Amino acid sequence: MTTASAGIAIPDELTSKTNLIAGDWVDARSGERFEVRSPATGEVLAEVPSCAPADVDAAVAAAKAAWPAFKARHVYERSAIVLRMAELVRERAKTIARVLSAEQGKPYETESLPEVMEVALNFQLAGEDVVRMETPVLAMRDPNKRVLTFREPYGVMAVITPWNFPTVIPSEYIGPGLAAGNTMIMKPASTTPLSMILVARCIEEALEEFDLPEGVFNLVTGRGSVVGDYLVSHPDVDIVGFTGETVTGESICARAGIKQTLMELGGNGPQIVCSDANLEAAAAAAAYGCFFNAGQVCCATERILVEDEVHDRFLELLLAEARKWRLGDPFDPATTMGPLNNEPTAVKTEEHLADAKAKGAEILTGGKRESGRPTDLYFPPTVIDGVRRDMLLNLEETFGPVAPVIRYTSNEEAVEIANESGYGLQMSVFTSSIKKCFWFADRLRTGNVVFNDSTDYWEAHEPFGGGGGTKSGHGRLGGRFTLDDVTHLKTVAIDFEKAL
Repeated sequence: MTTASAGIAIPDELTSKTNLIAGDWVDARSGERFEVRSPATGEVLAEVPSCAPADVDAAVAAAKAAWPAFKARHVYERSAIVLRMAELVRERAKTIARVLSAEQGKPYETESLPEVMEVALNFQLAGEDVVRMETPVLAMRDPNKRVLTFREPYGVMAVITPWNFPTVIPSEYIGPGLAAGNTMIMKPASTTPLSMILVARCIEEALEEFDLPEGVFNLVTGRGSVVGDYLVSHPDVDIVGFTGETVTGESICARAGIKQTLMELGGNGPQIVCSDANLEAAAAAAAYGCFFNAGQVCCATERILVEDEVHDRFLELLLAEARKWRLGDPFDPATTMGPLNNEPTAVKTEEHLADAKAKGAEILTGGKRESGRPTDLYFPPTVIDGVRRDMLLNLEETFGPVAPVIRYTSNEEAVEIANESGYGLQMSVFTSSIKKCFWFADRLRTGNVVFNDSTDYWEAHEPFGGGGGTKSGHGRLGGRFTLDDVTHLKTVAIDFEKAL
């Protein structure tokens, strides 16, 4: 291993050829590379290949060539392959997690290590669920016929994922995609490719153990505007999986054309706090939803809608919870929130706060970058009150550690505010009334509703994705539900009478 200036051990596998194409670890054909820097220290962690369309062509060709043989492998064999991937990730979890913290900025103990363990869990679930898939046998009017249905992989699958969860989000596509029989080209985010490269080493090792054709899984690094744009429009790519912002998702869908697409896009909370809620629990959940991963979560609590009569008490509790979060070095065990990952996210957070402040909102704590830090990406937990419906904090996805508080006076108004941003990924409601639970569930336009817990709540096997008609995407990530989205249904009709 090599050691960076802050004492972070960089595995040797990240110091040279880090593209995986047709079973070989290679550089970009051009020889060009780009730096990956730590948001916590500013240091250069490694350099990775800056790929171009020629590299993508090679990866896609490898995946296409490998697909017929891989698809033909029995489902129980593909299951065993993915389960082996889970074992290898668990064995190397600490190394992967340390690199993840270094390149992303999240705390090692409380966020990075749990993330990597969830990667292994996602692979495990995919390996277990794929052998349990069921399809119907249909009754027909013709007594001599039987109609069977089967789920089949699409073929070559492209996966493009963001920097906020550099390993677990890719695993949500890779596990089901490979278990179902698709071959794959993975493009990680440019600011956080290193931890995913280490996961790719585990994937490749598992594939080699089962003597699979070269090219089942490929990984290319590079700029999204070059590699990602070309990859999703490639004529030999059959299905595209993407997690990221809505504008990019819309562009990908336009570029992909009639390809199958699985899109997990942006969100905007909110958490709704009713007057009959457990306010202490609601405040703790709101703080977690706003500050976990420095707010850089697609289902973060981007807005907190508080019923007017409990506003003041809730705000006191929220401020107390915000003060418990400690901003600092991701490798310090006392740190509970790390720096933001990149400058555009920091700038957007500042712009949204400036817009709210100019329109009359009041910043009660935080609100600007902390000086005296190794980089200028350290943004403290921020609570802002008096947020109105016309402010960017209400209408757009901020993606920073901000807790915007909005008053409401009726359940109907809360639903209007929640739905008006157009996002609908995951929302939360705190209430002690089971009647209200169903009332809100029927009216909130979102893919997921959580009652009496954070908007950041999820479990690996549950279906997660945007509500129909919203800007938060389509398809579902999580457990067996992703297997449905990475396969298509084939119908087979058999006439027994005419067989003789």
